Amino acid sequence: MKRKGLLLAGLLALSMVLAACGNAAKSASAPKEIVIGYFPNINHVPAMVAKDKGFYEKRLGDGTKVVYKTFAEGGSFMTALKTGDIDAGLVGPGPAMNNFTTGADVRIIAGASTGGTVVLARKGSGIKTVNDISGKTFITPGVGCTHDVQYETYLKKEGITSKRIGGTMNHLTGNPAQYASMLQAGKIDIAVAPEPWAAVIEQQTGADVVINWDQIAFGKTLPASVLVTTEKKIKENPKVIEKIVAANKDAVDFINKNPEQAKEIAIKDIKKTTGQTLEKSVVDLAWKRIGFTSQVDEKAIQDFSDSSYELKFLKEKPNFKNLIDKRFIQ
Repeated sequence: MKRKGLLLAGLLALSMVLAACGNAAKSASAPKEIVIGYFPNINHVPAMVAKDKGFYEKRLGDGTKVVYKTFAEGGSFMTALKTGDIDAGLVGPGPAMNNFTTGADVRIIAGASTGGTVVLARKGSGIKTVNDISGKTFITPGVGCTHDVQYETYLKKEGITSKRIGGTMNHLTGNPAQYASMLQAGKIDIAVAPEPWAAVIEQQTGADVVINWDQIAFGKTLPASVLVTTEKKIKENPKVIEKIVAANKDAVDFINKNPEQAKEIAIKDIKKTTGQTLEKSVVDLAWKRIGFTSQVDEKAIQDFSDSSYELKFLKEKPNFKNLIDKRFIQ
């Protein structure tokens, strides 16, 4: 009897250990916190809507806390993704592709928006057409960012390039929220601006639209923002990534069905992030220049990347066979 009692106690202890291991595994598969990154511009409204409506929390469940971090440009976003400071988020395809070609662990798992890049000239600059741009100073959020590549691709066809590759244009980088004041101060001649900052510039400064969103290179086809994560996170927990993609689609669907509510959310979120209050008329104008979709145009991304290589933003001609992972897109 004593031996049986010891055996029973041993089995009970073993079952408790196995149960504890099972709970640990469950905890590992259900992270307590997910960090989502995005930018305070109209192309990133899906993240703002998901944040406001709690779509990520609803999809992830299990009491998962969702934290949001905002970025002014793609370089800092990609650094945060590589260091694990964010788990996923919206970024322009340019930074995602540039980092992928250097060996960074990044995967595009869904789309978010298209369009939204507008080129404006300072009032009084004398710039009326593309032919007047040579030798002028332009600004983009970052070197080789999505907007930069679109702009320089368009101008290259006109025989105009930046000093970076032997041309005449001077290139500065900066926060799009500051472009209007920089134009008014005469620090720059051309602003290559994402929405809503293009609409802000147009209304506040009287700047002229030199190249519109549907005229600039890849303006109608290229994703303006994409949802990205890392292959490491996909392998660690594909179910979590599936839920993140689903939440992004929930937000995109909400925007397309409820544009006025989505505009209100964007105005509120951008004010909280940047301190700037956007007039409804500004957002209405910006909204006309963008679209929202969770799908990804693979051909447009490859064509864009080929142009990035031709403009010497990339050292090698890229192959994006493994960059885009569409298994989670519904």
